[in-house]
Amino acid sequence: MRIIPAIDIIDGKCVRLTKGDYSTKKIYNENPLEVAKEFEAAGIEYLHVVDLDGAKASQIINHKVLEQIASKTNLKIDFGGGLKSDKDLEIAFNSGANQITGGSIAVKNSEIFESWIEKYGSDKIILGADFYPDNSGGKIATNGWQEESSLELIPFISGYQQKGIQYIICTDISKDGMLQGPSFDMYKQILSEVKNVKLIASGGISAFDELPRLAENGCEGVIIGKAIYENKISLKQLEQFILTK
Repeated sequence: MRIIPAIDIIDGKCVRLTKGDYSTKKIYNENPLEVAKEFEAAGIEYLHVVDLDGAKASQIINHKVLEQIASKTNLKIDFGGGLKSDKDLEIAFNSGANQITGGSIAVKNSEIFESWIEKYGSDKIILGADFYPDNSGGKIATNGWQEESSLELIPFISGYQQKGIQYIICTDISKDGMLQGPSFDMYKQILSEVKNVKLIASGGISAFDELPRLAENGCEGVIIGKAIYENKISLKQLEQFILTK
């Protein structure tokens, strides 16, 4: 299972939110490159970068930060947040993204999202399946999690798998930034109902011992944010996990 730390960006700074609420913003570092270099020094190879300004503006904003990290580290970066047009994708890939994540666009303009899968290939395009849990499993949320759609989580994932999607970042918004543990049962259910997807768990990671459990569940990767910044999981522990894989 791949370890993928997260860097969320507002005004060029490394921040975290709770449940996607912008009013809960906490700045952890003025310099995201510094943070990325610390991750790389701990043997980490992957990075999840979210342009929170872009998510609000519905277009790429913080591509200069992406460019800086990509040009000054060897981290393989997946980049998301407000990517809505072919131009946005061009900028993201030209700025050094290895993969991009599309969430809202996959809900609101499936035609353009499908054209990206076709153009760039399924190893370059990640489906962002961010959901609010409900009795049926979960409903997909869009626009920086400000809006809830009527789409159900598992059919949404399944539909895009049939259109060629391999990688899925699945975030339980109710758990994001809460440090109360991830949605183990939901990930298990997705992997039992949708075969052969590369599921990346996101939201709620709070302790190191959750990582082997997610690996056992069959998750291909895990995104860790606040747990690192709040020292609930140390870079040393992550380094050990990577070395013993």
